[in-house]
Amino acid sequence: MNPVVSVATLRDDGVELLGRAGVPTPDVDTELLIGHVLGLSRGEVQAKAVIGTAVADDDAVALRAALARRAAREPLQHITGTAPFRSMELAVGPGVFVPRPETEEVAQFAIDALRVAAAPEPIGVDLGTGSGAIALAMATEVPHSRVFGVENSPRAFVWTTQNFRASGADNARAVFVDLADALPDLDGTVAVVISNPPYIPAGAIPRDPEVRLFDPEHALYGGPDGLDVVRQVSRTAARLLHPGGTLVLEHGELQGAAIAALLTADGWNAVATHRDLLGRDRATTALR
Repeated sequence: MNPVVSVATLRDDGVELLGRAGVPTPDVDTELLIGHVLGLSRGEVQAKAVIGTAVADDDAVALRAALARRAAREPLQHITGTAPFRSMELAVGPGVFVPRPETEEVAQFAIDALRVAAAPEPIGVDLGTGSGAIALAMATEVPHSRVFGVENSPRAFVWTTQNFRASGADNARAVFVDLADALPDLDGTVAVVISNPPYIPAGAIPRDPEVRLFDPEHALYGGPDGLDVVRQVSRTAARLLHPGGTLVLEHGELQGAAIAALLTADGWNAVATHRDLLGRDRATTALR
């Protein structure tokens, strides 16, 4: 007969394992994985650890397998199959970029611009929508808008369509097309265009194993200087937006000046770089 294993023991073992593997937040990730396996919130996991709750053998085996995957630096979100974004839980997995907390801040610029747009049914476009995170945030938080999420990766689009369907947002539509050719029927009518494009220079190797080993290259690398897709976003957004419309771009912390110069050269107005909560350049906005 196998000895009974407690939540507290599994938590301690998991924190030690993930800590040795270099996972940045071993305690948080362990508790979230326990919660995923047992169907509990993180707070409930902590409470059950305190009172010594036992774990069924099958659940303990499943948890140890999940912890081993995380110790190999597989993203937590790939293991749980979900990623939080603003008020949503999105389905994610291999082939799609996992949405990041800093993108929630960037999405706010687009949501704010969409909310104040003068049209009764303002249009928002997310170029390179991936999981659909930004597009669905706009659609659900500005329900009188119409939002289009554009994606050209077949592997990512599987997740795009799944999340659009699950959201229940009737005002959101996923479109499979290259962003250079996106939505010509909307030229000159769009209020907000946002993009979190691939912006890592081709020669740069991401530091985090989760990014380097598991995020799709299609969503990471943007040519020799990292700005190839940004240049195309600028052209497409200029075509789509009506006069006074807003462009929002997420980018790397060292790219703010280069992107501001690029947009200014392309004729954009009111170009502004914005910092994230850690004080790093994270987004640039401009007006058509």
